[in-house]
Amino acid sequence: MRVLIVEDDIGIASNLHDYLESRGHAVESATDGLTGYRMAVAQEFDAMVLDVRLPRLSGLDLCRRLRAEAELDTPVLMLTAMVSLDDKLSGFSSGADDYLVKPYSLREVEARLLALAKRHKGQVIQHQLNVGDLVYDPDRLVVTHGGKPVRLPPKCIRILAAMMQSPNRVFRRGELEAIAWGGELATSETLRAHIHLLRRGLARDGQANPIETVHSVGYRLAAREQPPVA
Repeated sequence: MRVLIVEDDIGIASNLHDYLESRGHAVESATDGLTGYRMAVAQEFDAMVLDVRLPRLSGLDLCRRLRAEAELDTPVLMLTAMVSLDDKLSGFSSGADDYLVKPYSLREVEARLLALAKRHKGQVIQHQLNVGDLVYDPDRLVVTHGGKPVRLPPKCIRILAAMMQSPNRVFRRGELEAIAWGGELATSETLRAHIHLLRRGLARDGQANPIETVHSVGYRLAAREQPPVA
């Protein structure tokens, strides 16, 4: 696995670099966000580790630019000392795939990166998905709702794509966690945060929110019939 670490704390960066390299991974490092962005665009990585607070370009802005400008979907694991739900939502909405709060285990960092890289390589959808006025084009990673583009983080797109393949079916929480992260999460807060972002994105511009909660079970994508064309 090729990993890019963008971290301005030399001690933290060295520990991550040495541990991952000792585990057989190819590792590159940057100490500021702008350098990290240039390296991510110039080279191909299987996963990235970003600190949130970086000089020259924050981890959140770096992630946004990777998604919006460079159109890269390289999996991103955010490392931060900020622990509130709003902080996590900001990370996910910027395009991050996973979020790990300091202090953390180096073994867990590697496990999460491997899961992200594995899931990313296995994500294959060959055809455009249509459910009512909701459309997902997997080739361009573009979602539209009512003809209007919807900007979503990569994990939200994976969750939505799975639900669009089986509209009206109830997905248990563990299923969606396995789809998006490659396994069940220690807590359901991360999934809830992504469902929140997904709903907010789909309901923007006055569109109806098609994601329904099935109490104590999971979620479903409600397929609503399109009105007949006059």
